[in-house]
Amino acid sequence: MRWVVEMADPEAAEPALRWFEAGLRDRLAEDDANNGAPATQVVWNFFPADRPRPYRRRSQATFVVGVTSGPTPGDRPLETLYPLLIRSLGNLLVYVVPPEDGAAGPTETHFVTLERGCYALPARGTDYFGAVLQRVQPLAGSHLVIDNTFVPDLPPELSSGNGRTQAMAEASRRLKTMDLLPAPFPIERLLSPRDFAHLRRMFQMGGLSYGNVSVREPDLGFWMSASGVDKSHIERIGEEILLVRGYDEQANRMLVSVPEGVQPRRASVDAIEHWMIYEGFPQVGAILHVHAWMEGVPSTDVNYPCGTLELARAVREQVAAAPDPGHAVVGLRNHGLTITGENLPEIFERVTPHLIRQIPMR
Repeated sequence: MRWVVEMADPEAAEPALRWFEAGLRDRLAEDDANNGAPATQVVWNFFPADRPRPYRRRSQATFVVGVTSGPTPGDRPLETLYPLLIRSLGNLLVYVVPPEDGAAGPTETHFVTLERGCYALPARGTDYFGAVLQRVQPLAGSHLVIDNTFVPDLPPELSSGNGRTQAMAEASRRLKTMDLLPAPFPIERLLSPRDFAHLRRMFQMGGLSYGNVSVREPDLGFWMSASGVDKSHIERIGEEILLVRGYDEQANRMLVSVPEGVQPRRASVDAIEHWMIYEGFPQVGAILHVHAWMEGVPSTDVNYPCGTLELARAVREQVAAAPDPGHAVVGLRNHGLTITGENLPEIFERVTPHLIRQIPMR
């Protein structure tokens, strides 16, 4: 992992940012952080909160941490801070709140992820920068699986879907009525056309959306909603609903079977996670992912980004540890739930009375 610290104008930076940059550089030097092969480049992009500076990465292997400072964001920090993360084109935002007496060190430090996780370090501790790096390193070192290989070999009898794809469409509509399936985040409203086009090229993204459903198709793979579509209205096979056949580990791509003559969309970023569950647990017939919570559920320890091998493996471990992997409920730290079941109606009947909209952040 290679760490790069960039500040556009150090002389004009606020004291809190200058303090953070100096301390970060000292800690990285102390840890000899750039020792070894840089499988991932981590760029710390410092910018003033009133002028977010976008960082245009050259490859998916660059993880961008935006760093800025300002007054306390109040009781609903996500609404204030998430636009700063998007406008800076970052994977993670670190927002430093300086003390009112003008000292440099922060009274609190907020972390915001693309998955809309938002949590804080309450104050400077004895090893403040160690705590910051402890939260950043697992995320920066994770491996995305978001590319697809499309094969136009979908059996003709499935080109218009079947009862399982109809069940997916019904489940998605139900999530919408429960207000558990937000529409795609209007990312294009927060970015210039140039920056939005850059993100689309880099990550093949059409927006950020949360929540999805999948259903096993015996002997073939599993059906899953596509990325960047209105999940409350999925219907077209190969465009809004895709048949995922497997994972090509060498190419690091999901294999997707589509009808001939269709311009397919990319499978949901959660496809690698669902694939690991279906491969490991034959008793699982369907999977539901929602941006909600349930009391007392086991959870992953690290809030890895969606679409990473690390998150998929962490969720698979939690499913394996469940008393009944075929009917498991797993918390994704600072994000939501992944729920396995026999079919989608069974999952809804089992968990709907217990769902909580507010996700605990830590």
